[in-house]
Amino acid sequence: MSNPSQRARLVPPLTQPASPPKKPKAPRSVPRFWGIGRLARILLAGLMLAGLAGLALAVAGYRLVSSDLPNVSGLQSYQPRIMSRVYAGDARLMSELATERRIFVPYSAIPELVRQAFVSAEDQNFWVHRGFDPIAMTRAAVKDVMHLREGRRPGGASTITQQVAKNMLLGNELSLVRKIKELILATRIEETLSKERILELYLNEIYFGMQSYGVAAAAQAYFNKALDELTVPEAAFLAALPKGPNNYNPYRFPDAARARRDWVLDRMVEDHAITPEQALAAKAQPVVPSQFHRPEPIPGSEWFAEEVRRRLIDRFGADTSTQGGLTVRTTLDPSLQLAAEKALRDGLLAYDRHRGGWRGAVGHVAAAPALRNDWAAILGQQPRPSGMLPEWRLAIVTDTSESDAKLGWLERDPPGQAHPHTGSLTLSELGWARPVKEQGLGPPPRRMTDVVQAGDLVMIEPTGAMAAKHGTSRVERVQLRQIPEVQGALVSLDPSTGRVLAMVGGWSFEQSQFNRATQALRQPGSSFKPIVYLTALEQDIPPSQRFQDGPIVIGDWRPSNYGGTFSGPVPMRIALEKSLNLVTIRIAQKVGMEAVAQTAIAFHVVDNMPRVLPTALGAVDTTVLRMAGAYASLAEGGREVVPTLIDSVQDRDGHVVWRAAGRECDPCGDLATPPNLTDTRNQIADPASVFQLVTMMEGVVKRGTGFEAGKGMKRPIAGKTGTTQDFNDAWFVGFTPDLVTAVWVGFDQPASLGDKETGGAIAAPIWRNYMTVALKNRPVLDFTQPPDVTLARWDSGYGVVTDAFKTEQKPGGSVAFGGGGGAAAESESILTGPAPAGGIDTSMGGLY
Repeated sequence: MSNPSQRARLVPPLTQPASPPKKPKAPRSVPRFWGIGRLARILLAGLMLAGLAGLALAVAGYRLVSSDLPNVSGLQSYQPRIMSRVYAGDARLMSELATERRIFVPYSAIPELVRQAFVSAEDQNFWVHRGFDPIAMTRAAVKDVMHLREGRRPGGASTITQQVAKNMLLGNELSLVRKIKELILATRIEETLSKERILELYLNEIYFGMQSYGVAAAAQAYFNKALDELTVPEAAFLAALPKGPNNYNPYRFPDAARARRDWVLDRMVEDHAITPEQALAAKAQPVVPSQFHRPEPIPGSEWFAEEVRRRLIDRFGADTSTQGGLTVRTTLDPSLQLAAEKALRDGLLAYDRHRGGWRGAVGHVAAAPALRNDWAAILGQQPRPSGMLPEWRLAIVTDTSESDAKLGWLERDPPGQAHPHTGSLTLSELGWARPVKEQGLGPPPRRMTDVVQAGDLVMIEPTGAMAAKHGTSRVERVQLRQIPEVQGALVSLDPSTGRVLAMVGGWSFEQSQFNRATQALRQPGSSFKPIVYLTALEQDIPPSQRFQDGPIVIGDWRPSNYGGTFSGPVPMRIALEKSLNLVTIRIAQKVGMEAVAQTAIAFHVVDNMPRVLPTALGAVDTTVLRMAGAYASLAEGGREVVPTLIDSVQDRDGHVVWRAAGRECDPCGDLATPPNLTDTRNQIADPASVFQLVTMMEGVVKRGTGFEAGKGMKRPIAGKTGTTQDFNDAWFVGFTPDLVTAVWVGFDQPASLGDKETGGAIAAPIWRNYMTVALKNRPVLDFTQPPDVTLARWDSGYGVVTDAFKTEQKPGGSVAFGGGGGAAAESESILTGPAPAGGIDTSMGGLY
């Protein structure tokens, strides 16, 4: 065995073991989506920054858009535009004043059926949303995208609240900015107003077509019903209209109207507003409108209504008058208005027959061979002449002979259906139809062709009995008619109140809306003379005072009496009866033109006048209404009477905002106490002097120039005729204790009515014909005599007359005063002197 040293070499020497080798580090593992996350974080940060920027921009944009938005708080007290209504004295509707025909109805008065129909059609979520409906807006946006290429107007899914904002605060502009404003305002409205108020505004404001605004006016326009009378299909149809009133007009597009109505009915079923059975029954009914026809105006009331409109605008302004919902109660008496219109027209026709001659046919068509058989078709194409009376007909002359003519016309009964009629015109009834020539009227016609020829279009009035059946060949008798060129006016009022009961402003309102009763300034002529005589009576000159009726020369002015005669010393009483110009001038010079002017102004004949003698004969400008008011003050014993056409005006809430003044009633609120009426009108003249004048004016009617006015009327009547220079104007103004009427006749462009065509000849008969009707059922009254005058009979030298004398006056006596043509100057025949200040117009002044 080997030794140990040998073994040690064989075995490797023991050494300290080395540290185990370190394992190489494994490469760090990178998350698979680390890059995407980092990008997302960047994007998120960007989006946050963009969002903040967008938010900042949105806030800035909101502030910019909302900075000039209207204040919605005004809707709390908003009053929609409502038409005003004017009523006659008997409470009949006379006219409506409106820029928009709207009838306002409060929420509580709108039936639940009607309210629900509109909510179902326009905004099913109305009761729960806060101004806008996001779901409906999203649905509308998707629909708009789908139909983008079709060019349709985009739908906005506007809620009822948004529509209120658009219609009442913004406008109908199609833009994104307007839509944003609409949304902002809608939320503000919801915060400010109740849902009920929002719906009330909506239903009263929207346009429904047929010139109707608001649901109440629409119910009337389409079905001639009140809201509470609407049926289910009718309510649904109205709810269909806001979408497009013209597109669903039942007269033009009945199928579209019915389809849209049925769609509304389905929505109402969804909302459980009606049952499916009700909807089915409603769908079975066609849309049958019953168009509303405004009440026909009270015959002849157009003049009156237009004058009322003008006065309302003057007092309240155009907006309040036509949009303020005023209730206007007027003084018009329809029965008297009808009588006034007829009396004036008859008078103008009578004058035209007497003086106007025949001015020819209103048109002509070629007298072709087909005229005899096809005249109805030809005539049906001809326009109706303006101003033709309702009882007249436009006719065509189909044939003529030596002594008669055959005519045809159309009777429209019922309206819209024309039935032909034929008639005969005879030459023996046409003696008045003298041709109008430059030098005057020609001779009476000798043959029918001197008046009409075949093919002429003329106005006629059937006088025979109408045929029993339409289309028969029976020939009727007719009268030839023409519209007069002469015009006239009439005003009638109650002197105790000043209430104008009737007013006619001319031949026809249709022909000319110029109101000759209130707008035409004409000279009153001798109807002004009572102002002069009253001035003298107030200076204690008695009715029996004599003034010289003799020639007067003042500068270049040489006035004369009608007829050119002189009577010497004449009592004032007789001078007024005979309407003597020269005596009137002497009276005016005696009392002074300043005093005469003040009397005329106090009686509202004029606002001012020249202080020259021709004005004493009526050479001033005034109106028929003013003259009626002045004479009413005489009828009232010198109390100031201001004519009024309006009794009261109420606002939309029923509050009286204006009432005619004159009499106070105290206490009228206590039914147990008799009312005590206090006359608060001014006393503008001495009652005793006024009664003296009225007594003298009774003589004018009984035996003077106004005799035609009182013929056959057995009651006290006072009045005065008026005729101006060259017979340009004819007047009669007269009164009983309870009714005053003024009548004027003349041409619009002043021209002579003809020789001897005086107020007594032309105007007085018109006055009588009207007053005969107006006074028929009125008691016979005497003029009230003041305590400080005495009635006495005396010999005027022209017969025994009765006059009123004051205590210190002697019946039949004259007061001696120097100058001026009184009793002390009875021998004076010519009054000469320089022209008064202001100049003299040699053609001015009253005539008779």
